[in-house]
Amino acid sequence: MAIEIERKFLVKKELLPKQLPEGDELEQGYLSVEPTVRVRLVTGLDGTRHAELTIKGQGQVSRPEFNYPIPDEDAEALLRMCSRTLRFTLDHFRERDLWLAEIELGDERESFERPAWLAEEVTQDPEYTNARLATPRRAG
Repeated sequence: MAIEIERKFLVKKELLPKQLPEGDELEQGYLSVEPTVRVRLVTGLDGTRHAELTIKGQGQVSRPEFNYPIPDEDAEALLRMCSRTLRFTLDHFRERDLWLAEIELGDERESFERPAWLAEEVTQDPEYTNARLATPRRAG
Protein backbone atom coordinates (compact mmCIF):
# COMPACT_ATOMS: atom_id res chain seq x y z
CA MET A 1 0.00 0.00 0.00
CA ALA A 2 1.35 3.42 -0.95
CA ILE A 3 1.35 6.18 1.65
CA GLU A 4 1.03 9.83 0.78
CA ILE A 5 2.77 12.30 3.07
CA GLU A 6 1.24 15.70 2.44
CA ARG A 7 1.02 18.95 4.36
CA LYS A 8 -1.52 21.67 3.67
CA PHE A 9 -1.22 25.43 4.25
CA LEU A 10 -3.27 28.55 3.84
CA VAL A 11 -1.85 30.93 1.22
CA LYS A 12 -1.23 34.67 1.40
CA LYS A 13 -2.64 35.28 -2.07
CA GLU A 14 -1.25 38.81 -2.24
CA LEU A 15 2.29 37.36 -2.03
CA LEU A 16 1.89 34.78 -4.81
CA PRO A 17 4.01 35.39 -7.92
CA LYS A 18 2.20 37.92 -10.12
CA GLN A 19 2.45 35.81 -13.29
CA LEU A 20 0.93 32.71 -11.67
CA PRO A 21 -2.43 31.94 -13.28
CA GLU A 22 -4.92 29.87 -11.30
CA GLY A 23 -4.28 26.16 -11.18
CA ASP A 24 -0.62 26.26 -12.15
CA GLU A 25 2.06 24.08 -10.68
CA LEU A 26 5.06 25.79 -9.13
CA GLU A 27 8.40 24.03 -8.81
CA GLN A 28 11.17 25.87 -7.03
CA GLY A 29 14.75 25.01 -6.20
CA TYR A 30 17.62 26.71 -4.39
CA LEU A 31 21.13 26.71 -5.86
CA SER A 32 22.43 28.78 -2.95
CA VAL A 33 21.01 30.16 0.29
CA GLU A 34 23.58 32.92 0.96
CA PRO A 35 23.00 34.75 -1.26
CA THR A 36 19.71 33.13 -2.18
CA VAL A 37 19.72 31.89 -5.77
CA ARG A 38 16.35 30.43 -6.69
CA VAL A 39 15.06 28.73 -9.83
CA ARG A 40 11.31 28.74 -10.42
CA LEU A 41 9.42 26.83 -13.12
CA VAL A 42 5.66 27.35 -13.48
CA THR A 43 3.52 24.98 -15.56
CA GLY A 44 -0.02 26.08 -16.39
CA LEU A 45 -3.07 23.88 -16.77
CA ASP A 46 -2.89 24.56 -20.49
CA GLY A 47 0.69 23.25 -20.58
CA THR A 48 2.37 26.63 -20.99
CA ARG A 49 5.51 27.09 -18.95
CA HIS A 50 7.71 29.96 -17.86
CA ALA A 51 10.85 30.03 -15.77
CA GLU A 52 12.79 32.58 -13.77
CA LEU A 53 16.11 32.83 -11.96
CA THR A 54 16.04 35.02 -8.84
CA ILE A 55 19.04 36.25 -6.85
CA LYS A 56 18.39 37.82 -3.45
CA GLY A 57 20.92 39.70 -1.36
CA GLN A 58 21.09 39.82 2.42
CA GLY A 59 18.41 41.38 4.59
CA GLN A 60 15.03 40.50 6.04
CA VAL A 61 12.74 43.49 5.54
CA SER A 62 14.42 44.93 2.47
CA ARG A 63 17.16 43.49 0.31
CA PRO A 64 18.35 43.58 -3.29
CA GLU A 65 16.51 41.22 -5.63
CA PHE A 66 17.20 40.42 -9.27
CA ASN A 67 14.77 38.42 -11.45
CA TYR A 68 15.70 37.03 -14.86
CA PRO A 69 13.48 35.06 -17.24
CA ILE A 70 15.29 31.92 -18.40
CA PRO A 71 14.48 29.17 -20.92
CA ASP A 72 12.37 26.32 -19.52
CA GLU A 73 15.05 23.80 -20.47
CA ASP A 74 17.63 25.75 -18.45
CA ALA A 75 15.28 25.78 -15.45
CA GLU A 76 14.83 22.01 -15.69
CA ALA A 77 18.60 21.49 -15.78
CA LEU A 78 19.17 23.91 -12.89
CA LEU A 79 16.45 22.27 -10.78
CA ARG A 80 18.26 18.93 -11.17
CA MET A 81 21.39 20.65 -9.74
CA CYS A 82 19.55 21.95 -6.66
CA SER A 83 20.09 20.24 -3.35
CA ARG A 84 16.82 21.76 -2.13
CA THR A 85 13.62 21.86 -4.17
CA LEU A 86 10.01 22.67 -3.40
CA ARG A 87 6.96 21.57 -5.34
CA PHE A 88 3.61 22.92 -4.24
CA THR A 89 0.16 22.34 -5.64
CA LEU A 90 -2.06 25.41 -5.31
CA ASP A 91 -5.84 25.10 -5.04
CA HIS A 92 -8.17 28.07 -5.41
CA PHE A 93 -11.70 27.67 -4.04
CA ARG A 94 -13.30 30.62 -5.84
CA GLU A 95 -16.65 30.56 -4.06
CA ARG A 96 -14.82 30.94 -0.73
CA ASP A 97 -11.95 33.11 -2.06
CA LEU A 98 -9.64 30.61 -0.39
CA TRP A 99 -6.20 29.50 -1.56
CA LEU A 100 -4.52 26.37 -0.20
CA ALA A 101 -1.04 25.01 -0.89
CA GLU A 102 -0.13 21.34 -0.59
CA ILE A 103 3.36 19.86 -0.58
CA GLU A 104 4.15 16.16 -0.84
CA LEU A 105 7.09 14.99 1.24
CA GLY A 106 9.14 11.82 1.44
CA ASP A 107 9.04 11.70 5.24
CA GLU A 108 6.79 13.22 7.92
CA ARG A 109 9.80 14.92 9.51
CA GLU A 110 11.21 16.28 6.24
CA SER A 111 11.96 19.98 6.47
CA PHE A 112 11.52 22.48 3.62
CA GLU A 113 11.98 26.15 2.87
CA ARG A 114 8.77 28.11 3.44
CA PRO A 115 8.05 30.60 0.64
CA ALA A 116 6.83 34.03 1.76
CA TRP A 117 3.32 33.31 0.43
CA LEU A 118 2.86 30.28 2.71
CA ALA A 119 0.66 31.04 5.75
CA GLU A 120 -0.70 28.94 8.61
CA GLU A 121 -0.53 25.14 8.37
CA VAL A 122 -3.99 23.51 8.30
CA THR A 123 -3.00 19.88 7.68
CA GLN A 124 -4.72 18.68 10.87
CA ASP A 125 -7.78 20.97 10.59
CA PRO A 126 -10.82 19.02 9.28
CA GLU A 127 -12.36 22.29 8.02
CA TYR A 128 -9.76 22.33 5.22
CA THR A 129 -10.23 18.84 3.79
CA ASN A 130 -11.28 18.87 0.13
CA ALA A 131 -14.43 16.94 1.05
CA ARG A 132 -15.42 19.61 3.58
CA LEU A 133 -14.57 22.44 1.20
CA ALA A 134 -16.75 20.83 -1.49
CA THR A 135 -19.76 21.07 0.84
CA PRO A 136 -21.74 24.28 0.34
CA ARG A 137 -21.51 26.72 3.23
CA ARG A 138 -24.61 27.39 5.24
CA ALA A 139 -25.87 30.95 5.53
CA GLY A 140 -25.69 32.21 9.00
